[in-house]
Amino acid sequence: MANRFKHRWRSDQLVLLGLLCLLFLIFIAFLNWMLALAGLVLLALFAVWFVFNETQFDKELIEYVAGLSYRIKNVGGEVLLRMPIGIILYDESEQIEWCNVYLNKIAGGKETNIGKNVKEISEELAEFISSDKESSIIITIHERQYRVRLKRPERLLYFTDITDILEIKKRYFNEKTVIALIFLDNYKEVTEGLEDQIRSTINNETTSMIKTWASDHGVYLRRTASDRFLAVLNEKQLAAVEEEHFSILDKVREKTVPLSHIPLTLSIGVGAGTPVLEDLGAYAQSALDLGLGRGGDQAVIKRPDGDVKFYGGKSNPVEKRTRVRARVISHALSELMLESDQVLIMGHKVPDLDSMGACIGVLKIAHANGRNAKIVIDREPNVSGVSRLIRELQENRSLWSDFISADEARGQATRRTLVVIVDTHRPSMVVDPQLLESTPRVVVIDHHRRAEEFIKDPVLVYMEPYASSTSELITELLEYQPNERPLEVIEATAMLGGIAVDTKNFTLRTGFRTFDAASYLRAHGADTILVQKFLSDDLNQFNQRAELIRRTKIYRSNIAVVVGEEQKQYEQVLLAQAADTLLTLEGIRTSFVIGLRPDGQVGVSARSLGDVNVQLIMESIGGGGHLNNAATQLKNTTVGEAAEQVRAAIDSYFEGGLS
Repeated sequence: MANRFKHRWRSDQLVLLGLLCLLFLIFIAFLNWMLALAGLVLLALFAVWFVFNETQFDKELIEYVAGLSYRIKNVGGEVLLRMPIGIILYDESEQIEWCNVYLNKIAGGKETNIGKNVKEISEELAEFISSDKESSIIITIHERQYRVRLKRPERLLYFTDITDILEIKKRYFNEKTVIALIFLDNYKEVTEGLEDQIRSTINNETTSMIKTWASDHGVYLRRTASDRFLAVLNEKQLAAVEEEHFSILDKVREKTVPLSHIPLTLSIGVGAGTPVLEDLGAYAQSALDLGLGRGGDQAVIKRPDGDVKFYGGKSNPVEKRTRVRARVISHALSELMLESDQVLIMGHKVPDLDSMGACIGVLKIAHANGRNAKIVIDREPNVSGVSRLIRELQENRSLWSDFISADEARGQATRRTLVVIVDTHRPSMVVDPQLLESTPRVVVIDHHRRAEEFIKDPVLVYMEPYASSTSELITELLEYQPNERPLEVIEATAMLGGIAVDTKNFTLRTGFRTFDAASYLRAHGADTILVQKFLSDDLNQFNQRAELIRRTKIYRSNIAVVVGEEQKQYEQVLLAQAADTLLTLEGIRTSFVIGLRPDGQVGVSARSLGDVNVQLIMESIGGGGHLNNAATQLKNTTVGEAAEQVRAAIDSYFEGGLS
């Protein structure tokens, strides 16, 4: 065919050449008519040859096109019937009107499928055709996978076998490299003061368990320090480790208790999902930092798409922070304040006594360093304990003048302003998230386990999930201030109230450092009677809590679940108090209280005596907190639907779905 196009192009050239020759002969005729006559004869002979040749070419072209049309018609039918793509034409009742031979092979039989219903080929096909949303789907027929494309107007289905392609994709994914960093959380604390023989035994036992675990899963393991390991594996091996929920965490914790009486725990940071080794290392380190920030004893998997998975974290964090770290953080905070033009302090929305007490403590640190500081709050908090504290603060005019609104704070903020966030690390939970965008200098001080959402690029982070409260952390920082100023009674009382409210009057999450901080505050005039006044209930609140508790249902033998009335609104603090009260009743080890909040969201407060990790349960439905104190808020749902979500999360926790 290409030669024929070339012939046509050359013919056009010859015609043009003939015309040029004719013009040349006309010009020659004026000079020598004999020569022009001879040239004209030659040109005529050439024209006769050219016409004959073109006639012959047109005849051959017609014959070629006719033959090609016949071949295309025959081959087209052959292709339609024999090509390795299944085709189905179906009618309005989803009966097969026509199908090609390959479709019959797909269906697994030699007989034709014409006249059958498409659901006889696959039940998924019938659902697919009924759906108006999708234009293609992947289905399995006789252990082979096919991509089915649908042309709805023509009622036409195409089946393409993609089994081999999916197998290649699966193999490629399974062989992707994964990097894991393994860290012994409290190795130094556990082995400190032990005899060399016991320390050696713990080291050998732990190393042997980790190596055996790595060998069983085909993981390359390399020890990089006394308390650190580097592991290299692939996605397939990671899936196997995930399936058993990183059982190495439980093995190490359980087998080291008899040796040291203090459980040795692991934290594992895993980087996956990218072929770039440098990025894998960065994700692994970030995941490890996240796990340690949440209290350790857990594995964290981080991928480029932002998806983060948590495993473990079922044990209560063991207090291991040191006074050296508190002193270093205290001095670093002082230096940042001295480099700033002012300090703005924020807690979380709907503040509690711990948030308020921590803010007042940071205010005192700023004044000790000679810096102007303001506390950003909602001037009309609806939490009873905080309302009573604010009434006391308002009587102290000099102290109350350091409290400002979010609008005032945004107007004062500059690029050199230091913003200190206390009792939270989630940007969505601070009093004014916009204020974080006004200055790049942000400090985070918190005692909660670190969540996936975190304030971007803080200049200093002091997160200690082992601490009872943020007020406890701030009290320790105050002790190491070089220009320590004496606390006023109301200031010391507010901070002591913060510790009391988060420890349920020193009954939960208390360590020796908690009592040291309380002793320091008591020595500076903290009024314990005033603290009880802040924590006391009024009669109306007591009655509301009692009504909630009457609705208690026992779930799984020792779990109390309270579901509030569908349309009745409850303050979040009331839900929390009801959950706390339930733990004081005999036989109840865990409590969940669910109710509609005034803002339209459904609030859930969860409490535990330590047997159940309510933090994991709340995280599975969008919340967070501590092992024995957690909560969440659910949008666009009813109280009844929220209760079903909570029960499903509880079931998943006990059945191994959460870890």
